[in-house]
Order: sequence, then C-alpha cells, then structure tokens
Amino acid sequence: MLSMLRMLREVAPRVKTAAYVLTGVVAWSVTGHADDWPQWRGADRLAVWHETGIVDRLPDELTVTWRVPIGSGYAGPAVAGGRVFVLDWRADPASRTLDGRERLLVLDELTGTVLWTHEWSTSYRMLMGSYAIGPRATPTVDGDRVYVVGATGRLFCLDVDTGELVWETDYVERYGLSVPPWGVTSAPLVDGDRLIAIVGGEPDALVVAFDTQTGEEQWRALDVVAEAGYGQPVIYEVGGARQLIVWHPTGLASLDPVTGSTYWEQAFDTTDGITVATPVRSDRYLLVTQLYNGALMMRLGADRPTAELLWKGSSNSWEPDETDGLHAMTTTPIVAGDHVYGVDAHGELRGLDARTGERLWMSDGMTTQTSYATAFFVRHGDRYFVNNDDGDLILARLTPTGYVELGRVPLIEPTAKPARGHGADRLVNWVHPAYANGHVFQRNDREILRASLRAVDY
Repeated sequence: MLSMLRMLREVAPRVKTAAYVLTGVVAWSVTGHADDWPQWRGADRLAVWHETGIVDRLPDELTVTWRVPIGSGYAGPAVAGGRVFVLDWRADPASRTLDGRERLLVLDELTGTVLWTHEWSTSYRMLMGSYAIGPRATPTVDGDRVYVVGATGRLFCLDVDTGELVWETDYVERYGLSVPPWGVTSAPLVDGDRLIAIVGGEPDALVVAFDTQTGEEQWRALDVVAEAGYGQPVIYEVGGARQLIVWHPTGLASLDPVTGSTYWEQAFDTTDGITVATPVRSDRYLLVTQLYNGALMMRLGADRPTAELLWKGSSNSWEPDETDGLHAMTTTPIVAGDHVYGVDAHGELRGLDARTGERLWMSDGMTTQTSYATAFFVRHGDRYFVNNDDGDLILARLTPTGYVELGRVPLIEPTAKPARGHGADRLVNWVHPAYANGHVFQRNDREILRASLRAVDY
C-alpha cells in the first residue's frame, strides 16, 4: 500500500499537467487547428502561424491568462508539448551585474506553473556592458529533449520532462570561440540526428554539427575569418537539394546539412559582424539584410544547389530619405512574391521590388522613428501579426502599394534600454515572441505572459 501511495504521489503532478493539456486540446478541437512553436521563428524557422480559429480583429484589451516573474534577457520563448521554455539571467549584485547565473525555466503552458529549472554560473565581463542583460538564443525543443545556449557559448541538452542534463559543451573551452561583443545569439537547429550550431570555433569551426544524443561532433565547416556573428542557421529545400544557409560576417554560404560540404558561397562584408536578421527565402529568392551595407538578394538555382547575385544594396545613410533599398538591422524582412517588406534601421517600414531592390514605398506607421527600431513579423494567412519594440501587438497587411494597419493593442511593457543611437533614452522590447495553441507568448526583463488570440475568447 505504501509503495502504491508513493507511486501516486510521483505521478500526480504529471497527471495534473496532462489533464490541463487534454482539456486545452479538447476545447481547441471545437474551434480550430493548433500548433506548437518549438524553436526560433516557429516550425522550420519560417515565422508562419498556421492555426485556425484566430481573431479577425484585435480586441481593445488582450485576455492575459497568466504572468510569471522572470529575470532579464533577450531570448524569446519556445512552446512545445504543453510546456513553455524561456531563458533568463540573474546578476550577482556584488559583481556590478557582470557575474551571475543563466537559467532555463520550463513552465506549464496552460497555468504558467514552473515545472523545473536548470541554471549555471557565468560571467558577462567579455560582453559589451550595456547589453549584458541575459541570454539571447531561443531554446530549441525536439521531442523529449531541449537544447539551449547561453550568451557566453555554453550549450546544454536537457530532458524536457525532468530537466536532467543529457550532455553539454562549451564553445570557448572546446572550440576556442572568441565570444562576440554582443554575446552568442544563435539558436541550434535540429536536423535528423544532427544539432547544427554556429559555434565560431577558431580556426575552422564556424559551424558545427553535433550528435543530438551524445554531443559528439559529426562535422565542422567554414573558417572563422572575422568573428562568429549573430546569425541563425536555416535549412531550405530548393535547387534539388536541402541547403543549410549560414550568414556570417564575411559572406553567405550554402552547405550540405548532412556532411557540411559547401554548395556555394557569396562574399558580403558586414561591419561589426552584424548578421542579425535571419536569411529568408521565397521561391528562388534568398535575402539577407544588414545595417551598414543594405540588403543582398541571391537568385537560387532551379534544379541544382547553386546561386547567383541578383542585386546588392548600398551603404547606409543616417537620413532615411537618402537611402534606397533596405537596411534592416534586427528585423528579419519578408519576401512575398516579387516584393520585400522590412523595417529599416531608422524605423520606417519599406516595400521593395524583389527583382531589383528598388524602394517602392515607405511608412512611418509601424514603429517609433529612431535608430535600431525593431519589429517581428509572423504571417497568418494573408495578414501579419507584428510585435514592435514599443511592446505593441499589431495586425496588418503588407501590400505592393503600402502598409495597411488592421489593429493595434498593447501586449507587454518595454523594459530594455538601448545604449546607442537616437532615442537611446527610451525603453524597448527586442524579443521575438512565440505563437502557439491560440495564444501569443512574450517576455520582457521582468515577466513572461500568455495572452489569448482565439476568436472564441473575444
């Protein structure tokens, strides 16, 4: 009898969580199709939300189902298997905030209850101090494992149920990474039995594929010429092959994700290693964009993994009207048909001709007009959910003739303070949200929240 009671006590929390999840699934099955958001920019890193039963218009006020206090950081949440995964940082006050502990929190998706945590000590003394406020990389969830990397290059594989450490590695100790000034930002990408990460190992391990089960190296690729950069690896199937696209400080590369061998490369120098916006593809277009030298558009081969330069942008001017093209810094743009939409580094939303890079229109209606303005786009059918750095949630359409705002509502308070540029005295939110199971999940430096976007809730 005592052994039976012990067993019941052990399984009760899991049964309770399962009941919550089952209730949510049953309720959602009446209204629409639901999806998880297991990594950076969701399924396949495409920033596309496929769910049905979502609001046609934004309400005057969102229904927030829970808020949970957390520490600071730029890392966005991931949602998978009834859990929410988010990284944060808690500084040691005695160190003047540069030493402390990074932490992964795992929450119950429906209640916000903390299920488990895993934390580790680190130092931010090698980072630019004004941005040393926490981890940057979104967790990557794959089945029963979650992979997280901290701002100083420590990579962990953890069991999603228990938080038990499966394996870990340190980019600095194992590969000789020189931690970039703004920290390690790249979220690892699962591809079959490979975990592909931008490591920045010197001299020849910019990209490394680890065995997902053991952490052993499967292959390494690309020399580190400048620094690791801040990009996110993506895989696109085009030209008769699956191509791993890696944007680094001196160029754009396409690799075979199974072997790490190079398909093609295109030189494209950046300043300060700023390779933040994720490479985006539509049909045979492949686009990257940066602050100082504008955008680079490649034309991908139709039946072979090849590419040619279609057009390249010009140098940046601090006067918006003096620049054509697009100089997005932290905002990943959109390529839709023969058009490009993105937020320039000055804050204006721009529409471009994807064939030539010519600017077609410009709008100041989406974000505050200031340096390093940011907005994150998630496509939902023929419209976009947009999270700007003022903490607003916007519903909009982007068209060849202009920007059409369908609604706007406050979502979360901006809490981070930019240290450079015009408008440095304002607070911002530079976190990519998650959209999953009828809700938006967003965090700042004080809390993470879950707000409903289901039509039945309004």
